[in-house]
Amino acid sequence: MEAFSLDQWLVLLLAFVLGLILGMAFLASPKWKRRWREENERVRELEAENAQLRKDAAEMDSLRHAAARDEARHDDRDRPGPL
Repeated sequence: MEAFSLDQWLVLLLAFVLGLILGMAFLASPKWKRRWREENERVRELEAENAQLRKDAAEMDSLRHAAARDEARHDDRDRPGPL
C-alpha cells in the first residue's frame, strides 16, 4: 500500500477544516442554543429535586432510627426485672 502524498494529506486537512466550520455553523443556530438551554435548565431542576429527595430520605431515616430506639426503650421498660 502506498503512503499518502502531500496533495492527499492537504485534501484531507481541508475536508476536516471544512467539516469543523460547517459543524460550528450548524450548531450556532438558535434552535440548538434553545434546546441546549432547555436541557441545562431541566438538569438543574432534576438536581434540585434529587437534593430535596436526598434530604427527605435522610430525615426519614433519622426519624425511623429514633422511632426504633424509642420502641426498644419501651420494650426494655415493659419486661420485668430479674427476681
